[in-house]
Amino acid sequence: MSERLSEETRGPLLGPLFANGWAMVDGRDAIAKTFAFDNFVEAMGWMMRVAIWAEKWNHHPEWSNVYGKVAVVLTTHDVDGLSALDAKLARKMDSLC
Repeated sequence: MSERLSEETRGPLLGPLFANGWAMVDGRDAIAKTFAFDNFVEAMGWMMRVAIWAEKWNHHPEWSNVYGKVAVVLTTHDVDGLSALDAKLARKMDSLC
């Protein structure tokens, strides 16, 4: 089981993500980012690639897709906040673009 990120681990794990367009979600211990693609097929293809990793790691995003945009929110429900799994999945999402 994952652990909620401590104050000491947040900076090193989340700092690089914030520099890459991720942001804290107001009122939640969660991070969010909107990914933009040229069209619906590219957006859905990316979502399918991410889904394979999410399933493998048993860590599933909150997300929605409208045409070429995918809005993502990551948090770990088991710990009611951010965990290392969120940072790991965010890095994977960024790398798959």
